[in-house]
Amino acid sequence: MKRVIVCLCVFLAVLGFSACRNKAQIKHREQSAVMLTTSAPSLQSQGNNASDGLKTEGQGRILVAYFSCTGTTEKIARSAADMLDADIYRITPEIPYTQADLNYNNPSSRGNREQNDPSARPVISGSVEGMGNYDTVLLGYPIWHGQAPRIISTFLESYDFGGKTIVPFCTSHSSGMGSSGTNLHGLCPDTVTWLSGKRFPADASNEIIKEWIDSMDIPAAGAHNVGTFDFETRTVLLNSGYEMPIMGLGTYSLSDEQCVDSVTALLEAGGRLIDTAYMYHNEVAVGQGVRESGVPREEIFVTTKLYPNQFDNAAEAIDEALEKMDIGYIDLMLLHHPGTNDVEAYRAMEQAVKDGKIRSIGLSNWYVKELEDFLPQVTIMPAVVQNEIHPYYQENDVIPYIQDLGIVVQGWYPLGGRGHTGELLGDGTITAIAAAHGVSPAQVILRWNLQKGVVVIPGSSNPDHIRENLDLFGFSLTEEEMARMNALDRNEKHDWY
Repeated sequence: MKRVIVCLCVFLAVLGFSACRNKAQIKHREQSAVMLTTSAPSLQSQGNNASDGLKTEGQGRILVAYFSCTGTTEKIARSAADMLDADIYRITPEIPYTQADLNYNNPSSRGNREQNDPSARPVISGSVEGMGNYDTVLLGYPIWHGQAPRIISTFLESYDFGGKTIVPFCTSHSSGMGSSGTNLHGLCPDTVTWLSGKRFPADASNEIIKEWIDSMDIPAAGAHNVGTFDFETRTVLLNSGYEMPIMGLGTYSLSDEQCVDSVTALLEAGGRLIDTAYMYHNEVAVGQGVRESGVPREEIFVTTKLYPNQFDNAAEAIDEALEKMDIGYIDLMLLHHPGTNDVEAYRAMEQAVKDGKIRSIGLSNWYVKELEDFLPQVTIMPAVVQNEIHPYYQENDVIPYIQDLGIVVQGWYPLGGRGHTGELLGDGTITAIAAAHGVSPAQVILRWNLQKGVVVIPGSSNPDHIRENLDLFGFSLTEEEMARMNALDRNEKHDWY
């Protein structure tokens, strides 16, 4: 941060500009409580560019964006981001400022020219492509000649802030924000809520920063419960900013009319999550069931997957899925399992997110080692990882790892899969717990998954079973019952994925 320079005081002006040296950019922290762990790659939540200095928390609701030369504004920004558990983004000029650029005594210096030209717009290196995920943006900057540096104007004019709340703050030696806040507000749409700003001195304490944050009643990003199941709405908020139902229908082995009928039964029973895939050969039927249901499209969440034989031409495969289903957009697309050119296929899905074809993207059948190898090569953090999970194959080491990355876990074969369902539903522990609650063994298993934070997509063509598989909220398992269920783990995988 640059020292405040009072225009009438040349001496202070010289001190202020000379203090704003062109320091090397401080590397942003790459870990967070939700999105990233110390061992995880620095990725963005959906739509954000990790290479641009964005510390991605995954909550996807509050962003602290700042411009700083000497580090003073950066100090305030980092403190605020920590207190709010927010993402942080450093606004970096494409052409860094040199000491000569910031010489107030030289009328022709770059800094003086820009500040004297209201139309000046220094180019920013990088961008926050996922700006749509944020509700609130804290915007920090130093004061130059009583105004914000023109690069802040560039930032505000680079995104659609409509409907968002912007909270400006500045750092300076002595002067206040002056008209900088008002002038910046004028660059935003009328639908922006612009809160009163605050000036901080270079030595502002964390107590002062916290008092300011508390006075605005800004909810911490974690309060939005990304990755936490809401049993009232029966949804989970993904790191992409979209809500997904926590139970639904898997359509593996369902085809044609049987698939349409099953989708219809799910939607009539109040279910809203449908899982399909290219290799299920039923995307057309799923789309038909959705279109003919009479349920508004925005209430339905449809997942499909690209199979490895599509990875070489993923962009075309995405368009093919859209054409087959004919439902406007895909809520979630996954890579079916690792394969040759999976990174390139994922990048095609990232582009489809930018193009509005897909809302969220993720992976299926990726485990710890696969994720450790894969994630450093991509930009958008997966919203969902879908793996085989049931009482005989619990992935108790994998689930927490994925969830600690801010990724939602979804389980296929929750009832054991074809050829194994009978044994699982007849397990003595499970049937005893079911009898104690007056529910079915299938409901016990599905509820066990939900209480572990695992989304369930049991497959069925039986309307009665489909309704039963959605009826999971009239009871809950005790800690002792959860422990008994957890003790059933055999590490017994029922499919090769």
